[in-house]
Amino acid sequence: MKYRHLGKAGIQVSELSLGSWLTFADKSAIDTTTELMAAAYDAGVNFFDNAEVYVDGKAEEIMGAVLKKLGWRRGSYLVSTKLFWGLHAGPNEQNTLNRKYLLESVTGSLRRLGLDYVDLLFCHRPDTSTPIEETVWAMHNIVERGQAIYWGTSEWSAADVLMAIEVAERHHLHKPVVEQPVYNLLKRHRFGPDYRPVYEDRGYGSTIFSPLASGLLTGKYQDGIPADSRGAQHDFDWLKYELTNRDHLRKVAALRPVAEQMGASLAQFSLAWCLQNPWVSTVMTGATSVKQIQENMQAIEFVDRFSPEVMAEIERILK
Repeated sequence: MKYRHLGKAGIQVSELSLGSWLTFADKSAIDTTTELMAAAYDAGVNFFDNAEVYVDGKAEEIMGAVLKKLGWRRGSYLVSTKLFWGLHAGPNEQNTLNRKYLLESVTGSLRRLGLDYVDLLFCHRPDTSTPIEETVWAMHNIVERGQAIYWGTSEWSAADVLMAIEVAERHHLHKPVVEQPVYNLLKRHRFGPDYRPVYEDRGYGSTIFSPLASGLLTGKYQDGIPADSRGAQHDFDWLKYELTNRDHLRKVAALRPVAEQMGASLAQFSLAWCLQNPWVSTVMTGATSVKQIQENMQAIEFVDRFSPEVMAEIERILK
């Protein structure tokens, strides 16, 4: 495993990391989750991502139980969580980044995780109804209280990120240092020209999610949606358009021989491609089995095999 700095921050994250969305949902599966996290950790993964809203807080509880069970040295791993949607329906408790919600919610997340602090705390989405100044001050106070070491944003516009940095610098506050955007071969807009000042000029880091486009880039949806897949579940009807998009399926089919020529599976190829972007600090993977963890971790073996010719062929296919 190799490690990259989180932008200009001093902290380093493994090139591949492990996320918990949808995979740490069953409280009865703590043993399985322990196997997944242990396999990733043994492969060199040092960053584990979570969020308050994942399975209504249960994902944080499960990760906390697993961390206690594994007993790793706290300095050897990084944990993040994210705040925005909330767990309650009160007017100040959902879809917000107001000061009250942030200060109260981070305490709840730490309790569920069984940690004194998280290494990264994300504003899970932008809040158009709360002044950015209020959010920046609250996040600064959370860092000052020792409940988070760094803070960042997720799916924020470049303009809002730059505004948050400017507010922090003007008042000498802890400024955001990292974005968590969607990024894969089929969705690249969060690293478009608008974001160049964020990453190149301001030195922002990134912990990208959905590198396999919800499984589309594994190739398993080429012949339809398997009955045992995520896309077949009732709760994920919103995914079906993406997973049956003919243009996307055509591109995936065209990418497969490029991956095979490299000796990689389509999933490994797609993960390794994300790491060609120098602004990507870590690629967050998901898994439901140790076998899947092991296959994903092998993607680092292909990072150095993307020649200019291969990259040009990928661009031709995607366009």
